[in-house]
Amino acid sequence: MRGKRRAPRPPIPWRSPWTPVVCLAGAVALGTLVATSLLVKEVVVVVDGEQAAVRGFAGTVEEVLADAGISVGTGDVVRPAVRERVADGGIIEVRRARPLTVTVDGRTSTHLVTATNVADALTELDIEPANGTLSAPPGRAVPLSGMALTVHTRREVHVVAGNRQLTSRTTAMTVREVLKRKRITLGHGHQVTPPLDSFPGDGTVITVTPRHPEQVRPAVARLDWPALAECVAHGDPLAYNPDGPHYGMYQFSTRMWEAVGGIGLPSDWPAEEQTYRAQVLYQRVGGDWASQWPTCGDRLLR
Repeated sequence: MRGKRRAPRPPIPWRSPWTPVVCLAGAVALGTLVATSLLVKEVVVVVDGEQAAVRGFAGTVEEVLADAGISVGTGDVVRPAVRERVADGGIIEVRRARPLTVTVDGRTSTHLVTATNVADALTELDIEPANGTLSAPPGRAVPLSGMALTVHTRREVHVVAGNRQLTSRTTAMTVREVLKRKRITLGHGHQVTPPLDSFPGDGTVITVTPRHPEQVRPAVARLDWPALAECVAHGDPLAYNPDGPHYGMYQFSTRMWEAVGGIGLPSDWPAEEQTYRAQVLYQRVGGDWASQWPTCGDRLLR
């Protein structure tokens, strides 16, 4: 119809002059959000076995540790290296160093180890206790403040005392202790090599030699000792008579053997040593052979 005019249309928002600007800003914000989400990493940090997740923008191991408040000290081990770059989902391991003072068979040294228990610390230091003894259980924790540890290794030691040859695997710290454990009693003047207070290392040979402080008179030495030994025990240095008991060529009791300076058993010693002790006994009883060898003593005089 003529004379009527259409009502004006309402303005369309997207046709506003600001519409392009708003759209651009939104796109930029969305892009920034997406880019930011792509840059954030989550890394697992393991410190002495304890795990923690760290989120951030750090690009290197060093930066991740700094974000987590973890400092790296002398002797600490970090894997990967601190200057290596990290990716999302990466794992960083930190093993903190701790001082360990180790005394192995009397020798002391101090080390920095990253192991968290005694057994792993010894492995790290390439120390093999060899079934010896430790001053702390293998599973005991090594604190960050450090600890002291004593190790006595088990060593093979040989003892030679006359005919007696003994081999022992021991943790003893001195030659004296080895002999004590083997029940070898030393008499006055007996010589021992190496010295009694020395350390018996692996393969050490300990030799016990009795001294002969008492001089045998020539007249006593000229008596027929082989005949006496033959009569008493068929001349056998290893002879043993359970009735007593008595031992060796001259059938000593252990009490009488020790009284004339012998150690161990008479049968542990060679014929020369047994004869010397028999001669000393003869002199000490004033030649009264009948009191010592009533059946065979007269063989000395033939």
